[in-house]
Amino acid sequence: MMRRSSGKKTGQQVSGSAPVNSSAGASDLFRSGSNKAVSKETERIDQLFYTYYDKSSGLIGPEGIEAFCSDVEVDHTDVRILMLAWRMKAERQGYFTLEEWRRGLKAIRADTVSKFKKALSELEKEVMRPQNFQDFYSYSFRYCLTEERQKSVDIEIACELLHLVLGLKFRPQIDRLGEYLKKQHEYKVVNMDQWLAILRFCNEINFPSLDNYDPDLAWPILLDNFVEWMREQQA
Repeated sequence: MMRRSSGKKTGQQVSGSAPVNSSAGASDLFRSGSNKAVSKETERIDQLFYTYYDKSSGLIGPEGIEAFCSDVEVDHTDVRILMLAWRMKAERQGYFTLEEWRRGLKAIRADTVSKFKKALSELEKEVMRPQNFQDFYSYSFRYCLTEERQKSVDIEIACELLHLVLGLKFRPQIDRLGEYLKKQHEYKVVNMDQWLAILRFCNEINFPSLDNYDPDLAWPILLDNFVEWMREQQA
C-alpha cells in the first residue's frame, strides 16, 4: 500500500519527504494479487487431495488413486499416471503425499479435475522430450522398487513396465525382448544397469537386422543373449 504523508493535506509534496513511487505501489499490488492467486490455486489443489486421501494414513493410497483415475477418465494402469508420479517426484509406489500432490499439480497447472484432463496431453509431450525421457525412464524403474534396499525387479514386472514405458516408441523391440525374457531361464530379475542398457539398445541398434550390434561394446550379457536368440530365430 502507498504510505500517506504525515504533513497537512495541502496536495503538495511535504518538504523533505520522498516522492511517491507509483510504479512501486503498482508492483506491490501485482505481487499481492499474484500471491492471492497462488494461494487460491494451492487451496483448490489441497481440496482435491482431501477428496481422495485416506484419513488414517494421511496419504492418497491405491483406492484413492483409482477413484481419481475414474474421475479423470483414465485407467489407473495408464502410463500418464506414472508420468504424473514422475512429475510429483513420488517416492512410494501407489501413494502420494500432500507435498508430492502439490508439486505435481502445480507443475502441470491443474487444480481441478477438468484442468487435469486437459493437462494430460501436455504432460505426455513434456515427458517425451529427449532431455526428460531418460529421467522418466530411470524413475519408472526406481518407482517399482517397493522394498528397502531392493535393487532389481522380477522379470514379469520388468516386461510389464517395458511395455508400458517403451511400448509406444519401440513396439517391435519390446515385443521380441519380452518374448525372450519370458522364455529364458537364466535371469529371474532385471537390475538398473540392464534397464538403462535396454533403452540404449532401442535407441542405437538397428532392428530387426541387429547388424550394428557389437558384443564387445560392454553390453550386458542379458542383451548379448537376446541378440543371439534373435539371430537364431532369423536363421
